[in-house]
Amino acid sequence: MSLWPSSLFGRVAAILLAGLTAAYALSYWSVMRERADLAESMMLAYVGRDVASSVAMLDRLPASERATWLGKLQRPNYRFTLDGQPLPPQTDAVGVARRLAASLNAELGPGRLLGVGVEDSSRTVFSLRLADGTPLTLHLMTPRKMVSMTTALMLALQLAVVGTCIWWGVRVATRPLRDLASAATRLGEDPQAAELPERGPAEVRRAIAAFNTMQRRIAAHLAERLQILAAIAHDLQTPITRMRVRTDLLADEALRDKLQADLIDMQHLVEDGLAYARTAHASLEKMQALDLHALLDGLVCDYRDGARQVDLLGPSHLTVTTRPQALKRIVMNLVDNALKFAGEAQVVVSQVEAAVVIEVLDRGPGMPEDQLLAVLQPFYRVEGSRNRETGGSGLGLAIAHRLSGALGATLSLHNRPGGGLQARLALPAQGRV
Repeated sequence: MSLWPSSLFGRVAAILLAGLTAAYALSYWSVMRERADLAESMMLAYVGRDVASSVAMLDRLPASERATWLGKLQRPNYRFTLDGQPLPPQTDAVGVARRLAASLNAELGPGRLLGVGVEDSSRTVFSLRLADGTPLTLHLMTPRKMVSMTTALMLALQLAVVGTCIWWGVRVATRPLRDLASAATRLGEDPQAAELPERGPAEVRRAIAAFNTMQRRIAAHLAERLQILAAIAHDLQTPITRMRVRTDLLADEALRDKLQADLIDMQHLVEDGLAYARTAHASLEKMQALDLHALLDGLVCDYRDGARQVDLLGPSHLTVTTRPQALKRIVMNLVDNALKFAGEAQVVVSQVEAAVVIEVLDRGPGMPEDQLLAVLQPFYRVEGSRNRETGGSGLGLAIAHRLSGALGATLSLHNRPGGGLQARLALPAQGRV
């Protein structure tokens, strides 16, 4: 799994946060280093003179009183001890210890500093000698370059403030893009959706304005297409009716039957084309809550009244919020398709965690796996002839697929084990009450 965010929001926020954090870390390191150098220079300036004064005082005290004065001469960062033997000379003093040794040599004079040793990571030991030769040990705590708890909390708070500002700023900048992406996804389902408000940076506002213009043009084109198809369907009704009347006058019965069958096919094709065109406006139907079982039960009863074998399985009460007419047309088309190829159909309703699923099952011949998606396109038929009895117009499943988009649902086809087809319509979770 990649740690690089996939969204524009995440990427911009990550880049800004990383850049500001790096810049902040460099600034903090620079300040802390300067602070440490300043503390070190101050310590070097006063420790040498202070230690020289203490050593001069011990030189003038009687040997018997020196031990009682060690506590008075002690400071927060160093103390003295009188040892029986001096420390062995050390030659590997580096850094602060080397500079302190040079300062002590300058203040005490030659021959008074015998050696330098390291007691632990934070304490340096200097072996000194008093004027009468008495060994004296200086235990000095070197400055610690550590961050206190208060400073650490302040750093965390500052980073939190920076992160919050970055999140808010990037969110404000990318929200119009997110809305634009959502509108583009919704455009195919609802061309009549409200236009996006033109807000955000100038570049985003121009993109939104262009998208709104495109949406208006698409809506106008769809409306024009529907009007053309409606006009064609209306105008064809009269000549088709006249031709059917005239065929009734033909003496040749076989020719009359063939011509009337062709005219009926023309009539159905015009009606199916008009029905497909109307699916572009399915989203105009209002959403409403309904009893899904009651809707499907009424539909199944209508089929049974027509002597068709259709069964319904599922919960006896299930309320969903959807577009009833569009949903009814989808199920009818799926059932009609099952009846055409299998002679019977089974409607199964179930609930899963994220959706309400309606399945239309049959035991027909099924279809090749590589054509399960293609048959959802308009005028595509697995059977290549133009005969309605064998191949239909190729619009039934396309209409169902188009209407499912208006419901925000997903329609898919699957071959069943043992033969037959499963048409699966998954309604979105927000459509369930």
